[in-house]
Amino acid sequence: MTRTNWTNRINPAVQSIPPSGIRKFFDMVTETKGVISLGVGEPDFVTPWHVRESCIYSLEKGYTMYTSNAGLLELRQVIAADLANTYNIKYNPRSQILITVGVSEALDLAMRALLCPGDEVLIPEPSYVSYAPCTVLSGGVPVFIPTGMDKDFRITADQVQKSITSRTRVLLMCYPNNPTGAIMDREELEKIAEIAVAHDLVVVSDEIYDRLTYLGQHTCLASLPGMWERTVLLNGFSKAYAMTGWRVGYAAGNPDFIDAMTKIHQYSMLCAPITGQMAALEALKNGQPGMRRMVEHYNRRRNMVVQAFQDMGLPCFEPGGAFYAFPQVSVTGLSSEQFAGELLKEEQVAVVPGNAFGQSGEGFVRVSYAASPDELSEAFRRIARFIRRRGVRPRVISASAKFSVESKEGIYQTV
Repeated sequence: MTRTNWTNRINPAVQSIPPSGIRKFFDMVTETKGVISLGVGEPDFVTPWHVRESCIYSLEKGYTMYTSNAGLLELRQVIAADLANTYNIKYNPRSQILITVGVSEALDLAMRALLCPGDEVLIPEPSYVSYAPCTVLSGGVPVFIPTGMDKDFRITADQVQKSITSRTRVLLMCYPNNPTGAIMDREELEKIAEIAVAHDLVVVSDEIYDRLTYLGQHTCLASLPGMWERTVLLNGFSKAYAMTGWRVGYAAGNPDFIDAMTKIHQYSMLCAPITGQMAALEALKNGQPGMRRMVEHYNRRRNMVVQAFQDMGLPCFEPGGAFYAFPQVSVTGLSSEQFAGELLKEEQVAVVPGNAFGQSGEGFVRVSYAASPDELSEAFRRIARFIRRRGVRPRVISASAKFSVESKEGIYQTV
């Protein structure tokens, strides 16, 4: 019997995409005992009880059916009210908001609805691992705009201007940034907005970390002059409300474009799960106090993590948002993958190699501080020991990472 050659039957675009640098590395983590993981971008808090209880209650009342393709109208109404109150931008919940299966689906829908073969997408780098693959799978061409620690991993309007060609269609932004934690100031965003208007670009703005901003005030791109009409705003509940497993996100934008995204959504996902939508509704209506307290905890950890890296001799700029630090590890003489691999092997601490997020991430690693204080303290003792063996001397002779014990009372309990 002749065996089928499946390689020849797979879409070349799919074949061209490498496996996720995050998941590839964490296949190794599952095979190592006693690992402290600082790699996964997931809160160490579980979803608050009142949100879980609302889901249980909805199940007891028999809410197990499909919703409309666009999602529960009440959830869309609350999202619209939240965006109006927070950023003074108004969306019609009936025609300008679509509930998706996480922000990941929203990104995929936006790219597929926007791109024709050969269209170019400008992506600041380091960038989240899904951005380039979603672009390629939609027939587009990723064009990376490199950033570095010398400029706090921010892109400039000048860089955007110089990257535009006759094929440029989309600017894909994510600030606060994953993996660097970088934020953008309003003045530079206004200059970038002027360029987007002048060149008729669509901006896809991933705002999933908007509520996790610690320095200054987050500026939503859609709120800037001339940007509402040309911005596709993506957001969700995973990070700010500790709801990663519920898989609820949304897209907001021009009604014609949201309608186009909904066409794809209705033939692929149909609708987001109703239980997740009910939970998201409760989170947005009554979860603000708990969310703010969780952000306060992240901010304290952020300060301690940055100081710990700097004291042990690894340069680390101060992230202004999200829950990641992006220390420079090239001073050890190791590449990003070598550092992460050897740290895992020798000290059982998992971090993500910076080059998983593009070439601009080489020489760095991503470290999530969405871990418990006890885990962070032990992990940093191990990291300090690891880099001392590589000849890196601490800036502070008595440097040792100490993280204050946080009370979880009244906040989301840890797992």
